[in-house]
Amino acid sequence: MIFIIGGRSQGKTDYVLKNYPSAEICDGADMGIAELENIACIDNFHLLIKRIMAEGGTEAALAFSQKIYEQNPDIIIISTEIGGGIVPMEKSERLWREAVGRSCCYIAAHSEKVIRMVCGIPTVIKETAR
Repeated sequence: MIFIIGGRSQGKTDYVLKNYPSAEICDGADMGIAELENIACIDNFHLLIKRIMAEGGTEAALAFSQKIYEQNPDIIIISTEIGGGIVPMEKSERLWREAVGRSCCYIAAHSEKVIRMVCGIPTVIKETAR
């Protein structure tokens, strides 16, 4: 698994398009969850977690992250960091933020490569051999 993380509009998707041109990118905001085994890349992972939470709560989000690793260990996952800044007033937004953080921690821990994008510059923060 390859995990690409960074703030909004930091060049995450462009990095994937340039370095993994054959990977079809699915948008987590509206992709079908059932075909997870056949997906090469998920963009907007944080929005996918929001959708999963709406259906099954916080535990479902972490369970989904585990399912990704088990069913598709070669996937590329792109997520926007949402944990910085002002803490949201609404409880549901705080829970979503926490679920994204926990899911991203799981994904990062199980990825062979983790890349942090800042200003279009990739920094490899984890790389392990298979």
